[in-house]
Parts: sequence; structure tokens; C-alpha cells
Amino acid sequence: MNPLHLLTAALLTTGLATAAEAQTLKKIADSNKITVSYRESSVPFSYLVGSTKAVGFSVDLTEAIVDDVRKKLKKPMLEVAYMPVTSQNRIVLLLNGTYDLECGSTTNSSTRAKDVSFAINHFYTGTRLLTKKSSGIKNYADLAGKPVASTTGTTNAQVIRKYSAEKKLDLQIILGRDHDDSLLLVENDRALAFAMDDILLFGLMANSKNPAALEVVGDSLQVEPYACMLRKDDPEFQKLVDGTLSRLMKSGEFSRLYTKWFMSPIPPKGVNLNLPMSEQLKANLKTPSNAPAL
Repeated sequence: MNPLHLLTAALLTTGLATAAEAQTLKKIADSNKITVSYRESSVPFSYLVGSTKAVGFSVDLTEAIVDDVRKKLKKPMLEVAYMPVTSQNRIVLLLNGTYDLECGSTTNSSTRAKDVSFAINHFYTGTRLLTKKSSGIKNYADLAGKPVASTTGTTNAQVIRKYSAEKKLDLQIILGRDHDDSLLLVENDRALAFAMDDILLFGLMANSKNPAALEVVGDSLQVEPYACMLRKDDPEFQKLVDGTLSRLMKSGEFSRLYTKWFMSPIPPKGVNLNLPMSEQLKANLKTPSNAPAL
């Protein structure tokens, strides 16, 4: 059994993830506090500028949802607490009630949907490779038998491991604690490439120590949707979150935020990722869906 499923089962057995905690709006109202998560290095979705301030596309979506929670509960002075999560702990900490909402760079997958619920998809991406230009790596076959980094707890680590087995590439996969750690493995020549969602690779490269020395290469292995994550069996909170995202998509505010983070200079270095909206995301704005990755 997947270690995450074992831990989830343990949490459920010990009562840490109770039905009462799943009723998120009541929990927030009773405590006058909502706790939301952020990622430390998921550029441009959710990342730190300085030591404590989280910014990004997903952070802006989170703040819009929090505003609607305030209105729903008639609590204009609602306290908002921000806590960092990693690829490895984000699901467990949501399940046990440590925080209430995750909008970051989490793939909406059928496997994860057994444990959590997903809101309307807000981005589409695919696994590619970040490598040094001097490496000579252009695609996955060039990495046969060589060290490749990915990040603990991500779908990308599973995708690249499966692809390696199917193609008999014998990739030597090294897992970083977070995306910055995985990037460092490439920068320090412990891995020849970093397999991750292409948009995160472009963001990490743009804000790296030497962007000109790096490049994103390789075929996109599969299309994956990102979505905000919340606890299961909580239709009231799901309705609110989906309602916020639908409103942003229909009003044009979502497109404005997309332009802000993907088509304009972003902090801290003022780099423009210059990534036009994908056809999948354009279609999702017209007909919002939370369909998982295939």
C-alpha cells in the first residue's frame, strides 16, 4: 500500500480526521480563523519572496476564496493564518485538520481524489526536464542509466519512474525535499536533469542563480491539471470554493491574474515567463471542470 494511504488510514482510525473537522466553514466560524497553505518554491503559483511573504497566482486565488469565506460567514475580521506545506506533507496535514485549503501547484489526480476533493482546475501542465545547456541532454533517452532529480511526493516522480521502466532507461532517480532542493541537485551536478511540471521548471529557471546556463527540454509526458485541494465530503465548502473560481473565470478577473503572473514581470527578479494560456485552460474557463488527470 502507498505510504500516504497507510498514514491516512492511521489518521482516520485515531480520529484525527473526523467528520466534524470536514465541515470546514463551521470549523472556521467557531474559531474565527481560516488556515491556508502555501508553497515555498512553486514559482509562479505559490512561493516566498524574502523569508515570510508568499506570493503567486495560486496565492491570489486563495485570497479571493478567503474574501468569499468572510462574506459567507459575515466575519470581516476573520483571522487568516498561512502555513508552508511540501509535496510530501500537504495531503496529510489537510486531512488531519491542520489547515483548511491548499491552492498551490497540486495535480488533480484520481489517486489523490480517493483521499481529498479538488476544486475547479486552474492550470494545465506536463512533465519535462530542466538541465544545464552544457549537459547535451535533449530528451529522456539521453539520460539512460544516469541520475535524474525529481521532488518527493509529486506525481512527476511517479511519471518519470514509470516511463523509465517502460522504456528500460534505468534512470537513477534522486528525490529532493522540495523544488529548490531538486534544482540544487542539477546546479551542483548531482543530477543531470530535473523532471517536473514544465511551468514550475520555467519559473525555477527564471529565478535561479544563473538562468542563462539552464534550459527546459524533452517531450511533455502527460497533461496534468492543477486544482485547489480541500477535505472530502464537505459539499458546502466545495460549493463556495468552486463558486469563487467560477466567478473569477466568468468576470475576466482570472484572465487578468493569469496575465499578471504568466505574461508580465514577476518578483523577485522581474522576469517575464511569457507563457500564453493553453488551449486546455481556455476551454476550462468556458466550461469549468474539475476532471482529474488521465
